[in-house]
Amino acid sequence: MTQTTHGTASRLAAARVLDAVLHRGRSLKGEFGTELPQIADPRDRALVEAICFAALRNRARYAAALTAWVPKPLGRGDEALRALLYVGFAQLDALKLPAHAAVDATVEAARASGRAHQAGMVNALLRRAQREGFPPADPAQVWPDWLLAEVRRDWPEHADAILDASAAPAPLWLRVNRLNATRDAYLLRLQDAGIAATVHDALPDALRIEDSLAVTDLPGFEDGVASVQDGAAQAVADALAPPAGSPASGQRVLDACVAPGGKAAHLLERDPGLRLLALDIDSRRLRRTAETLRRVGVDAAVELKAADAADPAAWWDGVLFDAALIDAPCSATGIVRRQPDILLHRRPGDIDALVATQARLLDAVWTTLAPGGLLVYATCSILRRENADQIDAFLARTPDASVEPLDESFGHAAGAGRQRLPGEDGMDGFFYARLRKLAPA
Repeated sequence: MTQTTHGTASRLAAARVLDAVLHRGRSLKGEFGTELPQIADPRDRALVEAICFAALRNRARYAAALTAWVPKPLGRGDEALRALLYVGFAQLDALKLPAHAAVDATVEAARASGRAHQAGMVNALLRRAQREGFPPADPAQVWPDWLLAEVRRDWPEHADAILDASAAPAPLWLRVNRLNATRDAYLLRLQDAGIAATVHDALPDALRIEDSLAVTDLPGFEDGVASVQDGAAQAVADALAPPAGSPASGQRVLDACVAPGGKAAHLLERDPGLRLLALDIDSRRLRRTAETLRRVGVDAAVELKAADAADPAAWWDGVLFDAALIDAPCSATGIVRRQPDILLHRRPGDIDALVATQARLLDAVWTTLAPGGLLVYATCSILRRENADQIDAFLARTPDASVEPLDESFGHAAGAGRQRLPGEDGMDGFFYARLRKLAPA
């Protein structure tokens, strides 16, 4: 086996991730979870992530180039080779790495992966890419036709902006833990560390960093002073608990779909006096949630339970909740810029199944809410079927549900809720609806 350098090893890791995602239906996040812990240097881990994101965002352009440049199309036996070529293309094209480093390390990766007989071909194709470049970018090319049609139907005036934003790298958003620091104090701490950040007036705990950064470089991260959470996700806490609103300290709150735990942590950082029951149907993700809550110092205030929130008989003790959050499972079409593999894995039937699950969650959680109680429904989707239409249908069948309007800081008016679209104010796409349970007449 050829001995690998750090540069070669990172290209090999990126190629393995891409091969699994592109050709075997695996999730990008899951493959990162397997590959990245094996890489010691955080700079190499960051490079693997950057290469994979760039390759997935530009896969249609790279596929077109290969079709034009390779006389015999690459077959099923060449899937690993295709992934490795995409690694090289992404370095030269999107990441603009020095050509000698990108080409040499990728060719060495071909040899180290047992493809020494194809190293010359890899070298020739990367040199051609360096000379000729790639077809112009068209963000629509990576969207499945059925999903693209739905986005254009739902958001005809914004569709092109949605596609452009979904193809662009996202900034890094931080949530400052009020239990440990003020936002202004942490902003100064970042500045002292040479990290530039900006505030957002509508998000009292948020800081935005434009440049990519490893969490290990964030001062106080391991001590729970700050967490990575997009601004749109942070706004969920404002929908449920605005500064002068409810839930009040000591109230009983349900987080029906808690994993990975960022929103529950945010609520408790603001008010550790809440009595929070947090459910998730996936016990493995619940363990990660526990780690998140422990890092920010709020784990003692939460009861975690592995359960399906849509089946209250299996988990509910009959004591009504004052407030509830449903961060519902969804198509994740609002976070394609963070999870570009969504466009590879989604199928039309997935949306129908998700809509049915969301409706079950709404109906079930509503029965556990006290009269006068507040429910916030949120998704990271931009599809009306999962959002405005879902809430309209719930209101039509639920006579004791009333809408509490959210202001324009939450995005565009969308039925009874608000919709933020990807890239607006630098945030992910998110839907929010706030509902109040009427007391019996």
